[in-house]
Amino acid sequence: MNSCTPGTEIAARVLRWLDSAQREATVGVAVARSLRRRGGIFVELSLSTRTQQEYTVLSVGGEIDVYTAPQLRQRLIELVEEGSQHIVVDMEQVEFLDSTGLGVLVGGLKRVRALDGSLRLVCAQERILKIFRITGLEKVFGIYGSVDEAVAAGD
Repeated sequence: MNSCTPGTEIAARVLRWLDSAQREATVGVAVARSLRRRGGIFVELSLSTRTQQEYTVLSVGGEIDVYTAPQLRQRLIELVEEGSQHIVVDMEQVEFLDSTGLGVLVGGLKRVRALDGSLRLVCAQERILKIFRITGLEKVFGIYGSVDEAVAAGD
């Protein structure tokens, strides 16, 4: 007789899948996964980086909230410490953004500006853009419809 509850069994399967997925990740692509239990549902944040011209493009997927924002903050800090001065945060795959996530983005902007760098956002999703308008942060960040537009904007 199996003593595992259905929720425990599902969680174990997800963790095994993530372990195998991490082993299969290609070299040069940083993938951070944050799983947090919220209301019985796993929430995932994916982060991957690539270079386009002199810009480091950080693609973000999932939800940026109080549970996952620390991983985004850490990745932005790492990028700056690794020498990235011009960062484009591609938020096209972001499903949710809360005030904690906004704070992380503002903190990232301050870090790169201290080094005479830039942090640009890519987002065309109305539900996310509305958050930037309501908070007035659309005046603080350069927000573009595509990575190509953000890179082409220059400094």
